[in-house]
Amino acid sequence: MHIALNAQLLSTAPGYRSAGVSVYSRHLLGELGALAVTGATEHSFSAWLNDPRFQAEGVELMRTSTLLARPPARIVWEQTLFPRELERTGAALVHGLVNVLPLRTSVPGVATVHDLSFVRMPETLPRAKRVYLRRLCAASVARAARVIAVSRQTADDLVAEFGAPPAKIEVVPNGVDAMFTPGTAADSMAFRDAMRLPDRFILYVGTLEPRKNLAMLLRGYARYRNADPEPAPLILAGGKGWFYDEIFTLVEELGIEESVSFPGYIPAEELPNWYRAATVFVYPSRFEGFGLPVLEAMACATPVICSDAPSLTELVGDAALIVTRAEEPGADELAAALTRVLADSALHQELSQRGAARAARFTWVRTAQETLAVYEQAANS
Repeated sequence: MHIALNAQLLSTAPGYRSAGVSVYSRHLLGELGALAVTGATEHSFSAWLNDPRFQAEGVELMRTSTLLARPPARIVWEQTLFPRELERTGAALVHGLVNVLPLRTSVPGVATVHDLSFVRMPETLPRAKRVYLRRLCAASVARAARVIAVSRQTADDLVAEFGAPPAKIEVVPNGVDAMFTPGTAADSMAFRDAMRLPDRFILYVGTLEPRKNLAMLLRGYARYRNADPEPAPLILAGGKGWFYDEIFTLVEELGIEESVSFPGYIPAEELPNWYRAATVFVYPSRFEGFGLPVLEAMACATPVICSDAPSLTELVGDAALIVTRAEEPGADELAAALTRVLADSALHQELSQRGAARAARFTWVRTAQETLAVYEQAANS
């Protein structure tokens, strides 16, 4: 079976666009290609993408204009030219890697839906983007022969918000790159010295946007900082997303400028060292489809504090400290959790071990194999 994949949101360029759904796209293509090369599957794969640098052995890469990195051009292409490409190449199945399928084609489709933040939290996105996503995602889910949800949370949202039949939804979790592994204390010390980082610090990694609940994180950190005579500094790493200005304003209002730093986007190859060097990783997101940074931190054996967003509690199990997403009492709970992890070496060690063991269950090979099973279901439906 010849399977066509829409990978137009795949990016290898530095910046927040290469995170999240781009990580999913890169790894899925790489592992599907590896399965084809080793003969583990007889299916063939073609992927349409605008990134000029990405390579995946075993996948025919159909490179399009880099203009398709721009949303308006990509949206038009997906619904007009892409259906013609499917016909020209004789595709038996099309996989929309990020929420959307081409609607004007008779080729059966599989859509991966990463989250419904544009429905559940519409206030965190510009109006044009949320209207497009809601309409096209809902239509794609209705047309799809099978829908892949990256978490049970997303699957439940598809049923509740779009009326999707549960029988055609398959939960296929993301994996974690093999480079995210525990390191040695000596290597972490050397990295901190090279980057001029403190011996202890609290780390957040993710896009700087309202959905990540950074206002609650900053208020919780300020309370922890005021109660601890030797507080660890906070590092908020990530690219600027939607409505990020309020984050910087709040740092000033709380008077914590000297204790909070923003290194910006961290290239993927540097992330493992940042996780390993951190004393604790914090992810208080109000809403997530999966929560890949939490998985990466656990894989590096860094203790995790996260919010009670359903997808995150589903992901971490008993391997993290969990606090409420609500700003109050969330800020107080977060301050108390930070104090516990930073003061209790036994708890720190326990969370480190549990996190690494939990993360070992999630691999991109597993994601690719389970995705292949969904292709089979879609083709036979």
